[in-house]
Amino acid sequence: MKIGFLVIYLLLLTITRDCTCERCDDWGEDTRKLTQAYDGEPVRIRCPLFEDYLKHNYSTAHSAGLTLMWYWIGKGKDLEEPINIRLPDNRISKDKDILWFRPVILNDTGNYTCMLRNTTFCLKIAFPLEVLKKDPNSCVSNDKTPEVVTFQLGDTATLTCPDTKGYYPADVTPTVNWYRNCLLVDQFVDRHPQGLSLQFSNVLQRYEGNYTCIVSYEENARAYNLTRTFYVKTIASHFYARAPVMITPNDKQTFEFLVGGELNIECKVYFSYVNNSFTDIGWTVNGKTEGDFTDPRLHVNESVTMDPTSPGAKTVTKELRIRKITPDELKHNYTCTARNTLGVVSRQALVREKVGTPRYITELACGLGATLFLVVCFVVVYHVYWLEMVLFYRAHFGTDETIGDGKEYDIYVSYARNAEEEEFVLVTLRGVLENEFGYKLCIFDRDSLPGGIVTDETLNFIKKSRRLLVVISPSYVHQGTQALLELKAGLETMASQGNIRIVLVQYKPIKNREKVKELKLAQSVLSVIKWKGEKSKYPGGRFWKQLHIALPVKKPSSTKNSCSFQMVPQYLEFGTECSKNITT
Repeated sequence: MKIGFLVIYLLLLTITRDCTCERCDDWGEDTRKLTQAYDGEPVRIRCPLFEDYLKHNYSTAHSAGLTLMWYWIGKGKDLEEPINIRLPDNRISKDKDILWFRPVILNDTGNYTCMLRNTTFCLKIAFPLEVLKKDPNSCVSNDKTPEVVTFQLGDTATLTCPDTKGYYPADVTPTVNWYRNCLLVDQFVDRHPQGLSLQFSNVLQRYEGNYTCIVSYEENARAYNLTRTFYVKTIASHFYARAPVMITPNDKQTFEFLVGGELNIECKVYFSYVNNSFTDIGWTVNGKTEGDFTDPRLHVNESVTMDPTSPGAKTVTKELRIRKITPDELKHNYTCTARNTLGVVSRQALVREKVGTPRYITELACGLGATLFLVVCFVVVYHVYWLEMVLFYRAHFGTDETIGDGKEYDIYVSYARNAEEEEFVLVTLRGVLENEFGYKLCIFDRDSLPGGIVTDETLNFIKKSRRLLVVISPSYVHQGTQALLELKAGLETMASQGNIRIVLVQYKPIKNREKVKELKLAQSVLSVIKWKGEKSKYPGGRFWKQLHIALPVKKPSSTKNSCSFQMVPQYLEFGTECSKNITT
């Protein structure tokens, strides 16, 4: 080999002996030889001429009289200049075909050129060197891309700190620390540092990440660090590697489409991880592959979903779409094919024309839908307006209960005798029921004559009334009151004769209704209409509608108000108003 190189060199020397000019073959910049190093760490770079471009080593070239020279262009500069290897601290030195930096600094970033030459021959190539500063509070720089190492799940593996040989003397034992994502590996599960190696006794997916080894040593009384980083990626075990598995289409699935509609078929295939394998999936329509599709109505879309439980495995979905499908196209052959290095799977999609729904079924469905819609509307309307509907029916179709029943009063009002409830009965209830609804009320304190027996007159008034309106409140439960007597008489009359009905109006809530068995019985069998204060004062409100429905059906008469004279002085004004109406 050396003899051959010398022969070539002598021929070149003979050919160029008479040439007075020097030539140099420039092979440009080899960006593939980018060297990245950390500021303050030792770095060595080898001339690429002896690695990939020449078949001879440095010793052979040196024996042939060729000299290796180094030049560089600093970052942001244009002028190439020779490298000064005679610095006082020997920070930069040359050893055969290797250029050493002990250590490298940020200003060393630039393009470096190694030139092999003599007086008549010249050959050179350039390559970049990038010096990085580590990120704050980090053991690495994010600008430096780590080398990716793949381990199979469940295997045992070894991670070896690279590119450290030759940096320190053979008789020096360096200190090595291992880090995962810049956290010191100390008593980690299944991971054990052993000098320049990190042993994985069982590879798991959660062990993925950046692993950094920092090698520390001393040389010539100076301390140096070497930082190397890998990214460990886990892949599925080769035991699970297999040929593609087609999920759809399958033999149990039939695709139906209407003529003129859109054909849409999915081909879904599961690819397990296979080392150094390709994955391919495609549609064939009537013998034509996707590369031969020319019809603009036909489109193919692909999506990929990675399997979170099996690293490297994925599900690929390829969708075939044809707009405005014709009857002939529904008879074509649609086949999906998937392959990897372990096998091929192919399956035809079963396609047929979709039969439309018969017209009578459509009409029947429309009719049922319309009926259901009307029923729902009626239920909603009735739920919201049932009080108004009942009152409307009573006003136009109801039978007048006051005709021929021999009753004198429409309503007998029973209430607790106190100032607040007297005002509620004599002003609020009486004002609406007599003046607005046209009912004739019997109020004992107003309509009874002086000197009579209270018990007899009470029973007589209740027998002459069509309804007993009981205003219940906490005051109503006191034993021995006039109101309690009225309630007992009403219940006895309703039970024995059945010609009177009781209406309960709750003026205020009662907590101890169990003390009065009559009130407890009435509330257990009758509905209660609740007065809600200010909310119930409006005559057209829900309270008055509920109360109106519970009272007798009575057709309007020419005289709206049924008036009786007040026996209580403070209410004489109502009698006066009534007399004016009658006179008019």
